[in-house]
Amino acid sequence: MKIAVLPGDGIGPEIVAQAVKVLEALRSDGLKIEMEHAHIGGAGYDAAKDPLPEATLKLSKESDAVLLGAVGGYQYDNLPRPMRPEQGLLRIRKGLGLFANLRPAMVYPELVNASTLRSDIVSGLDIMILRELTGDIYFGQPRGIRTLDNGERQGFDTMHYSESEIRRVAHVGFQIAMKRNKKLCSVDKANVLDTSMFWREIVTEVAKEYPQVETSHMYVDNAAMQLVRAPKQFDVILTGNIFGDILSDEASMLTGSIGMLPSASLDSNNKGLYEPCHGSAPDIAGKDMANPLATILSVAMMMQYTFARPDLSQRIEGAVRKVLQQGLRTGDIYEDGKQKVGCAAMGDAVVASL
Repeated sequence: MKIAVLPGDGIGPEIVAQAVKVLEALRSDGLKIEMEHAHIGGAGYDAAKDPLPEATLKLSKESDAVLLGAVGGYQYDNLPRPMRPEQGLLRIRKGLGLFANLRPAMVYPELVNASTLRSDIVSGLDIMILRELTGDIYFGQPRGIRTLDNGERQGFDTMHYSESEIRRVAHVGFQIAMKRNKKLCSVDKANVLDTSMFWREIVTEVAKEYPQVETSHMYVDNAAMQLVRAPKQFDVILTGNIFGDILSDEASMLTGSIGMLPSASLDSNNKGLYEPCHGSAPDIAGKDMANPLATILSVAMMMQYTFARPDLSQRIEGAVRKVLQQGLRTGDIYEDGKQKVGCAAMGDAVVASL
């Protein structure tokens, strides 16, 4: 298993270090794992004046999977757009053809009280959000800032999806639904956007190939409300890039903390980039305060989806559950009566539980 390790910026190096501890523990058990580190984001700009250095993309293409921390930092805010850390993330997704972003939102029984919603609303929650990752308004052209004939400046972006882009991610969504509770809700804004009208048309066509799956459609504004009102009505949510970006962050708070949410971004062959859903959190970087569990759970997803080792995935998830049962909590999920620990100590506890 050749894994490219890209710690990135902010808390990225701290949380990735804990995930690497888990991989090293598995390697000590006899698993053949090869890891190589490289720069991305602000770290890439600092090292090579590029948020995605050529060497990083080359390593990522040659590896079986990529483990990524986070990108971004205040010190990079004034860089030209092509040099900003976030561009490195967008470019590696595009460069590796990672079109399917899987973002599970699950509430662990031990963390029910960490959610800002009532326990009866979120207890037992288990949602999979599938976000299309390489199309939509984030990549649409033309885009930019222009001056109109009247002298006023105007910012503009372009939202579009091709039929093949929608079909391939829809098939992934229905295949995931077939392995879960056979229920899929496609989220769009078809009452306003032509792109969404087309999205709904194609998803409806693909749904006919999966008659066992109960398929529904929902406008994104309603979906945002329903995630707070009655989130357990959902099983698999299929949606485009920008809507998925927003809804998955909203869903993260149902679980108690975005620090608990892993993600997988897959290509057509299940090669994947695995990263936590949260950002670089520069305000707590270097303070040993970050929650590494989302990154460790991303390694569990790596074992399941890229390496087809569900046994190892379940073993890692079991270790995370064990430390939560032991009452260990980082600051973002802390509650009275529990033991507050730092990032490194949480990583050590997971390794011990393996």
